[in-house]
Amino acid sequence: METLRWRAMVPGDLPAVVALADALFSDHYEAPERFAERLRASPSLCRVLARETGAIRGYWIAYPWPLGRVPPLNRPLPEPLADAGALYLHDLGLHPDARGHGHARQAVADLAAGANAAAIALVAVNGSSAFWAAQGFCEAPYDSVVAEKLEGYGPDARYMIRRP
Repeated sequence: METLRWRAMVPGDLPAVVALADALFSDHYEAPERFAERLRASPSLCRVLARETGAIRGYWIAYPWPLGRVPPLNRPLPEPLADAGALYLHDLGLHPDARGHGHARQAVADLAAGANAAAIALVAVNGSSAFWAAQGFCEAPYDSVVAEKLEGYGPDARYMIRRP
């Protein structure tokens, strides 16, 4: 049996990525064009988890973004994305049958290795802040602009940063 591996996301992966995101994050809908936009904006920071042949079992999407700011959910990103000195991990999702095998930890390690000493920020949702804390992320202070955006992510949303 082939092993699941993280590989570069390509446009042909997007229908499966969108379907997985819809299943995993039904409370945080994003239109398919948002996924395509983020892949175009930062292809080197978007990955899928899959066997050489077979269904996609996970994905992550990241891009440059300023610390202390949260990108808009299901809204276009500014073009072009500026080199903000930090990365934003927009999504990391794993199919339930891919959980518990270290794939999320590997994704974070791969992203950190490619971050070129940049900080990585994210919004932890669905009670995941303990997982992110175990990966080196800490809750970070934020202003009223971020607080307003976090409201759209649910009551347990946490803005977190992993510093190099």
